Amino acid sequence: MQAAWLLGALVVPQLLGFGHGARGAESEWEGGWGGAQEEEREREALMLKHLQEALGLPAGRGDENPAGTVEGKEDWEMEEDQGEEEEEEATPTPSSGPSPSPTPEDIVTYILGRLAGLDAGLHQLHVRLHALDTRVVELTQGLRQLRNAAGDTRDAVQALQEAQGRAEREHGRLEGCLKGLRLGHKCFLLSRDFEAQAAAQARCTARGGSLAQPADRQQMEALTRYLRAALAPYNWPVWLGVHDRRAEGLYLFENGQRVSFFAWHRSPRPELGAQPSASPHPLSPDQPNGGTLENCVAQASDDGSWWDHDCQRRLYYVCEFPF
Repeated sequence: MQAAWLLGALVVPQLLGFGHGARGAESEWEGGWGGAQEEEREREALMLKHLQEALGLPAGRGDENPAGTVEGKEDWEMEEDQGEEEEEEATPTPSSGPSPSPTPEDIVTYILGRLAGLDAGLHQLHVRLHALDTRVVELTQGLRQLRNAAGDTRDAVQALQEAQGRAEREHGRLEGCLKGLRLGHKCFLLSRDFEAQAAAQARCTARGGSLAQPADRQQMEALTRYLRAALAPYNWPVWLGVHDRRAEGLYLFENGQRVSFFAWHRSPRPELGAQPSASPHPLSPDQPNGGTLENCVAQASDDGSWWDHDCQRRLYYVCEFPF
């Protein structure tokens, strides 16, 4: 459209000037040249009409002023100036008015920009995720190493505890045989600590032995002499490794073997010629007399007799060690 206006601005004035010149020549040659000039004006009007149609100018301008007078030229110039002003007004100039609505191209550009920003953010997240994965792998490896070290330490501690237990048992066995009574392939050692029967058995086991289990009367008599000498002139009951907890009346050693002989306490017999008493002795009744309430056996230190007692009673005890 601007090219058409420019072409009109260059060509039309020349054509109008050409018509004005022809009008002046008409005044000079009004004589015999009248017919030729009339034909020339018609040809010019026709050419101007075709040019207006080609340029898209408003029709009828040549009919209103076919002769190309000065008034027509001034009107043309005024219209041309007005057209230029309209073009200038149509040209977008920066103003403080409201901005035009975005075009589809602007929307696509904006979306692409946002997508590019999201892609950059996603890339940063991937980088950080990779760093976190690397850190997690390092921490996992460190944790695995710590677990292995903890396992090794636990094994070492367990080995030390086992070694300590063996050393304590060996020490207890040597102490029992050096300080106690050695008899055949076993040794007896008196402990002056008050313990329940089960606790006494645990203490003896921790030292590498068990509660005393005299296998025959010979060992029983030797243990009686040892206790009498150690605790005289007092009479203290001492735990043995004998009980009937499994079944009433079924007496077993701590190793599960059945007791083959007994040394139960008996009340004093009346002298010869005296009447036997029907009631039991109040201080020394025949043993065992506790029933299901007294299931563990203790030995008296003065005469070596056996007494049944409550297993929770706290007494001295005798440990037995292999030699």
